[in-house]
Amino acid sequence: MKISQLVGRRTSEVVTADDPVPADHQVLVDVLACGVCTSDIGAWRDHDPAGAPVRLGHEMVGRVVGAGRDAGRWVPGDLVTGLGGEGFATRAVMDANAVLPVPAGIEPAHALGEPVADLEEALSRTGVGPGDRVAVVGLGFMGLGLVQLAKRHAPGLLIGVDPDPARRRRALALGADLVFAPNTLPEEYRSDTGRATDARPAIVLEATGATGGLRTAGSMVRPFGTLGVVGYHHTGDAMMDMDLWYKAVTVVNGFCPDRTRLVAAMRETLALIAERRFSYEPLITHRFGLDDVDEAFRTLEAAGPDFVKGVVLF
Repeated sequence: MKISQLVGRRTSEVVTADDPVPADHQVLVDVLACGVCTSDIGAWRDHDPAGAPVRLGHEMVGRVVGAGRDAGRWVPGDLVTGLGGEGFATRAVMDANAVLPVPAGIEPAHALGEPVADLEEALSRTGVGPGDRVAVVGLGFMGLGLVQLAKRHAPGLLIGVDPDPARRRRALALGADLVFAPNTLPEEYRSDTGRATDARPAIVLEATGATGGLRTAGSMVRPFGTLGVVGYHHTGDAMMDMDLWYKAVTVVNGFCPDRTRLVAAMRETLALIAERRFSYEPLITHRFGLDDVDEAFRTLEAAGPDFVKGVVLF
């Protein structure tokens, strides 16, 4: 097989390696698509060339070509997505207990199970329900995914916040009712105006991965509301606004370390994809080959106005 591996800072190489052998509870797949995730960008930027090569990629869709002794429910030809690693490769192994079938008629690039499962699992712990005022701060891939997922709960108002006008336009197309840049956010959505009815959102979903985004999100949530920190804060200290304490806000950590919960959320979101109630089509904007993994990360890092998410295709 061929596999891309990090050999230095911002530098990958494609090498030939033996096919991995599935353990008892694993399946071997021909990788068809693997998403390029923000959580891997730190390793790509900083890998020490003196260290051992590092193999990235965990948002996989693949076709089963073999199965371990205890993974016989999966047979060659099954198209699956789920939790795995070292996915920037022509072949990879995946946990047989953490993969699910790809819905019929959905192309591999539009069936990445892991990233949308992360969003759904986080959203499920915020208590969002019909009629709630909801805001999504940060309208990149995660934020636009949250807009789609939140919209199905029939919020009374769905607000998107992002400095990029292209991202705001995408959010409107995907179901947001109102969109604002952070510096144009009306006062009624970020402070107590003294009105009898508080216009601030009951649930605010932060999807920026930056302290500035957390600050904006914290300013918007109403007293006794919920702040869901879904963004990936992978460097430094994320400073929390202590006004959240005085507002009695519930803060939900959007990260989920439990694979069982993620697989359950993945089952839910794959059903939404099958029903065309969630779509990757407007989110996958860039496609790359295995030789172009560094270009994929450079494009993710630059995040221009035409970029939402990249995927490596095989």
